[in-house]
Amino acid sequence: MSVWDFLQQNILLVTVAVVSGSLLMWPLLMGLINGTSEIGVTDAVNLINRKDALLIDVRDPAEFAAGHIPHARNVPAAEVAGRLKEFDKYKAKPIIVHCRNGQRSGAATNAFRKAGFAEAVKLRDGLTAWEQANLPIQKGAKG
Repeated sequence: MSVWDFLQQNILLVTVAVVSGSLLMWPLLMGLINGTSEIGVTDAVNLINRKDALLIDVRDPAEFAAGHIPHARNVPAAEVAGRLKEFDKYKAKPIIVHCRNGQRSGAATNAFRKAGFAEAVKLRDGLTAWEQANLPIQKGAKG
């Protein structure tokens, strides 16, 4: 049986596969169009576990100390542009930028991407999504 025969005999299955694949790719495509790649909590955990992604929390130090993702580094949003050189050694590594709800992290992610950090992504819905997924939170000023 050839591929063409299979496609003709299973048109419904092929259609469902194409439509579901398109729906899965939609958020990624929109992120590329908007200039900011955005990932969900599950993808973030995969990047952390499989590629040792660097976590950048762009909230203020007081917010960070109240609770943050373990191993995250605090770089307040207002300081990101001036501190990009600190992270040059991580240019080939995935970087996950987040804030509380995803409002402040978009601009910071764009700054990282414009500075050559091709794998910088924003955590969709930020720390709120992380907490809703019942993932660990660390308290204190040190990440």
